Amino acid sequence: MRWATRAGVHVDRAACAWLIRRFIDPDAKFVFLGNPAGVPADATPFDMRGAALGHHQGKCSFETALASFGLDTDPALEEIGRIVHEADLADDRFDAPAAAGLDILIRGLTLTSSSDDDTLALTGRLFDGLYEHTRRQLMTGRPPA
Repeated sequence: MRWATRAGVHVDRAACAWLIRRFIDPDAKFVFLGNPAGVPADATPFDMRGAALGHHQGKCSFETALASFGLDTDPALEEIGRIVHEADLADDRFDAPAAAGLDILIRGLTLTSSSDDDTLALTGRLFDGLYEHTRRQLMTGRPPA
């Protein structure tokens, strides 16, 4: 399936793409658009103005996607949602100290990546690590060694 989003991947788009590939559509293909009006007919838009998988009711696109796909029952994904929310919106809604670090890492990766596809390849591993760390911390009540 094809998925469309704005060019210039940053934290919310990277998180959504990771979520899509990891939990929804492992064979996902992403289209990055300079003009959001150009969404291909065969693509599902995300993190774009007017998209169902976008910012709604004070939530970032990642949080909207969690709820839309019934993944908001996974405590690790919910915690990542709070981190992505703070990194993307910086509205102090959640106490998510990891948000600042995630924001810096993804900004840095976008500066050293040759394309949005390259950025997603790098951030995919970053989110895999964040998910596993968060999952284990929630299971044991302490950060993994």
